[in-house]
Amino acid sequence: MCLKRLTGGTLAAVFALSAHVAYAQCGNSSAGFESWKSGFAADAKRAGVQSPGLQALANATYATRTIAADRNQKSFRYSLDKFMQVRGADTIVAQGRKRKARNPEFYAALERQYGVPAGVLIAIHGMETAFGGFMGDSSVVSAIVTLTYDCRRSDFFKPHAIGALKLVDQGSITGATKGAKHGELGHTQFLPGNALTYGVDANGDGRVDLYNQTDALASTANFLRQKGWKPGQGYQQGQPNFAVIKQWNAATVYQQSIAIMGARIDG
Repeated sequence: MCLKRLTGGTLAAVFALSAHVAYAQCGNSSAGFESWKSGFAADAKRAGVQSPGLQALANATYATRTIAADRNQKSFRYSLDKFMQVRGADTIVAQGRKRKARNPEFYAALERQYGVPAGVLIAIHGMETAFGGFMGDSSVVSAIVTLTYDCRRSDFFKPHAIGALKLVDQGSITGATKGAKHGELGHTQFLPGNALTYGVDANGDGRVDLYNQTDALASTANFLRQKGWKPGQGYQQGQPNFAVIKQWNAATVYQQSIAIMGARIDG
């Protein structure tokens, strides 16, 4: 086909198609990341992301540490005993019991509203961030955008990248907000898309803030309930709610640990 014979409208369509095809290619290194962001920005805008989120996307940098962490995940290779030892299960249980005893009504109120026992929420809180002691040192936006660009799991991370940009629009986070290396944020390390969908303003200050413990734990309980948690039913392996714990983390040893520690905290 000769380009000289194409009309202006057809020519524009050809160039638009070419740009889309180029954008559709992912990458396994930082090369191409900046040009990919330009294409992704169009997708984000179509998804409803506004100027603050688009600016955060433009400022995002290729997260080398995130890629390194994603290629070296050890949890899936540990035995249950080894995993619980590495993650400090005994300490989490001991501290978790004290936390529950100090504020029993708070956890009881969450269980009344969402049906999720205190032990499960406390175990997740302890496992994810040592009860808020360390919530991450990586840029949430850069990490999640990098994972969306990376070829390994682009489709999985794309809604979370859009979610992160919408959280910026809402003022829940900024482009500089720090989280875990895979873009998880707050006390219980929500992926951004889940934070957007299941986040709860539990302290009534007018915004969802996963770096606020009250909002984070209520949001965690809401996530589990929305994923099918059955109030009053068990959550150990073979019991109805263990399937819901699986929705929180893909590692079997993590799921087993939450169930075991939750029962010890509630016991």
